[in-house]
Amino acid sequence: MRFTYSFTASIFTVFCLTVPVFAKPSSMERLKTVQRLLTTYECQACDLSEANLSDADLSESDLQGANLQGANLQDANLRGAILSGANLIGANLEGANLSGAILHGTTMRQANLKNVDLSWADLYQAYMEEAKLNGANLSNANINQAKLDQTDLCGATLPDGKKRDC
Repeated sequence: MRFTYSFTASIFTVFCLTVPVFAKPSSMERLKTVQRLLTTYECQACDLSEANLSDADLSESDLQGANLQGANLQDANLRGAILSGANLIGANLEGANLSGAILHGTTMRQANLKNVDLSWADLYQAYMEEAKLNGANLSNANINQAKLDQTDLCGATLPDGKKRDC
């Protein structure tokens, strides 16, 4: 009987030591990173890929160089946020408020930016290839040297205040 207990205890010990190896530490780390962001509004160069930040108030957050690839930022408030050098490839920002945000060199390839408020945003050298900007507000935005290849601007308000035809 003692052998069985010892054997069972050994298996339990091995299980406890190996489960963390197979568990997804990145999802636990990501959750801690999201909690830190929501508390401090700072997350430079952090990994928030595929994080759910919909409806979050991230106004004036510092997200320089953050990885937000595939993140859900739908209806998030990013007014005045710093997103320079951030990775927003394939991110969902539909309906988000990015007015006055700084997005120098931000990559938004294939991002959903439908109905986004980018008024007064600084998109200098932003990379928005194949992004969807349908109905977006870009009034007074700086899009100097931004790459807009194959970007859908149907119904968008352009920096000069004119509405783009579909």
